[in-house]
Amino acid sequence: MPLTSSPAGQLKLSFDAIFYYVRNMEESTAFYRDVLGLPVASRDYVTRFDLDGVLFELVPCPPGSAVPGGGNARLCFGVSNLEETLKELCARGVEPSPVKHEKGGSIAFFHDPDGNELCLWQYEPAKGPRELVESAQIPHHA
Repeated sequence: MPLTSSPAGQLKLSFDAIFYYVRNMEESTAFYRDVLGLPVASRDYVTRFDLDGVLFELVPCPPGSAVPGGGNARLCFGVSNLEETLKELCARGVEPSPVKHEKGGSIAFFHDPDGNELCLWQYEPAKGPRELVESAQIPHHA
């Protein structure tokens, strides 16, 4: 959908896609399709994957240019069992980082063939109602 402006001057944007430039379409397509198991939605000069309604594309890097990267954008995949997912990725030749435990969950990083950083995130188990209420209470100081 094209970019439009509302009468109040606010932008009206709609989501289109996330994409990575890649040097080798065959190698990168195989990594995301065969190693990570992402379903290919379509393939022409780009490869499109549909991840729960979000379009992720691999786009060939223009000839003679370097693959842009090194920024802070990355794909983050939610998983229900981080340790099992990491074991499976290791069996497929992926070398992930050690798991880091963060507030709200655990995360591990790895790279695609072009060096794009990807991550896996596992949320902490949901707390029971009492824990949620207690964690939301403001401590009283005497």
